[in-house]
Amino acid sequence: MAKTQGSRASLEKDPTDVAAMFDGVAKRYDLTNTVISLGQDKLWRRATRKAIAPKTGERVLDLAAGTGVSTVEIGKSGAWCVATDFSKGMLKAGLSRNVPMVAGDAMHLPFADSVFDVATISFGLRNVSDFDAGLRELARVTKPGGRLVICEFSTPVFAPFRIAYLEYLMKALPQVARRVSSNPDAYVYLAESIRAWPDQAKLAEHIQDAGWGEVRWRNLSGGIVALHAATLPTT
Repeated sequence: MAKTQGSRASLEKDPTDVAAMFDGVAKRYDLTNTVISLGQDKLWRRATRKAIAPKTGERVLDLAAGTGVSTVEIGKSGAWCVATDFSKGMLKAGLSRNVPMVAGDAMHLPFADSVFDVATISFGLRNVSDFDAGLRELARVTKPGGRLVICEFSTPVFAPFRIAYLEYLMKALPQVARRVSSNPDAYVYLAESIRAWPDQAKLAEHIQDAGWGEVRWRNLSGGIVALHAATLPTT
């Protein structure tokens, strides 16, 4: 049964429940992200665009794009970029943004094979119930030689900082969300899903196992976020 506004999804990540949860936070999603990240979200979006290095005329899939704020950032390069998300509420909240939007499930993308030069997903792979299947779908819709960039929460590399960060996640983050979010309970799920997520090296293994090559990563904000990049082999 789908969750209603004011509730949260479980870590089992039933797609219907997760989509309904994001529908519930859509109205104030961008504001909440800026507040709980202490403004770092804007820096992470810029870093993602630079890692993608989109070129004029390229076709870019921005998966789990939410309200399309990341799509707008990527589009500054002149590339054609489509925002795709399984939460129709999120897409609706971003309709004022001048970018094409398509509703779609990460495990069953509504696109033909080998149509994108670049595929990217920011803070969304963690919410896919079978993220290995999602990585394979991203490979399916990307051209041989095409690029993948994943921006996702990760594991801080400095142990004392990691301990403080986890304390913030589990205690402070839900409290902050209650002040600004339209569905603060969803941020309890957010904190738990970040703690359960693979670290940088483990995620790199998953990306490679899904068929991507030249997998590498770099940390942002001390490892709170990691940018993983890869290339789809041509043979």
